[in-house]
Amino acid sequence: MNSKNLLYQETVETQTFKIIVPKKAKIMRIDAFITSQISGVSRTKVQELIERNLIIRNDEYIKKASTKIKKDDVITVNIPRLKRLQVEPENIPLDFIYEDDDLIVINKPPGLVVHPGIGNRTGTLANALAHHCTTLSNVGGEYRPGIVHRLDKDTSGIIIAAKNNIAHNLMAKKFEKREIKKYYLALVWGKLKDSSGKIITNIGRSRSNRQKFSVVSDNVKNKSKYAETHYEVLEEYDFISLVKIRIITGRTHQIRVHFSNMNHPVLGDTDYGGKMKRFKTLIPRHRRIAIEVMDNIHRQALHSYQMEFIHPITNELMKLEAPIPDDIMTAISIMKRDENS
Repeated sequence: MNSKNLLYQETVETQTFKIIVPKKAKIMRIDAFITSQISGVSRTKVQELIERNLIIRNDEYIKKASTKIKKDDVITVNIPRLKRLQVEPENIPLDFIYEDDDLIVINKPPGLVVHPGIGNRTGTLANALAHHCTTLSNVGGEYRPGIVHRLDKDTSGIIIAAKNNIAHNLMAKKFEKREIKKYYLALVWGKLKDSSGKIITNIGRSRSNRQKFSVVSDNVKNKSKYAETHYEVLEEYDFISLVKIRIITGRTHQIRVHFSNMNHPVLGDTDYGGKMKRFKTLIPRHRRIAIEVMDNIHRQALHSYQMEFIHPITNELMKLEAPIPDDIMTAISIMKRDENS
């Protein structure tokens, strides 16, 4: 199996540089200053280090690459050194939706990480694909074999991988040009004002938590991106709604951020307000039902349900569907049982 040569990256050690800005230094952006002081470090690398809270100025984390340096600043730059290791093929059971010589489509279960990274050497979808496939694309990097796009760890449903670079590049262009129709199902808190609608905002990294995202208004300073979500309410229960969603763009955490911003966070979403703190708004009877529902939902109740696209090689119209997972179906059953009692 030639997937033995596929690699991923793991931190070995961290190299630390301490730089004092000279009194006569020209005022400039901190990313430009650091690249002028440390050989082989690009501005892109500096931005990555900033996002990971690895650059400190005078005991405070740098939040923006555009921050201007000042004389006598003490700047500490921590650079993790990476080593490359093999992506180990693992016999992890997969639910196959479709497979041919170019593409493989999986119904990803919740809890499965898509590809190896720092702290995730094994047990990922990429490890499983390396076991199942004799060839995978390497366009996405040596530690993301076959991976064309991704889903959050706790989001279930359709994910597409490529077996060769031609198929990978063509599928990547389809995602970029928004030629793939992507539909999700979600359980969200509350009853929406409108039975259908569009959510159009800019989304960028949260200023308070760099691991999260938020709706922002300033497209330049916050480096936010246009995000568009369409939705249709399929069913309403006492305090939860089942919503079908089409994402026009594919921003990180887009659905979770958009519905949280509407005050209808995805059920079970601990990052965006969709778990226990919502209980305070419920009457006692509904709280008991909500506890029963949450005993069955241990992640955000979000499922990549359907995809439609033209096959990159055969030009065949592909209509793919992933069955609703058991935890979401159980939650729906509990809500229906309560309404009928």
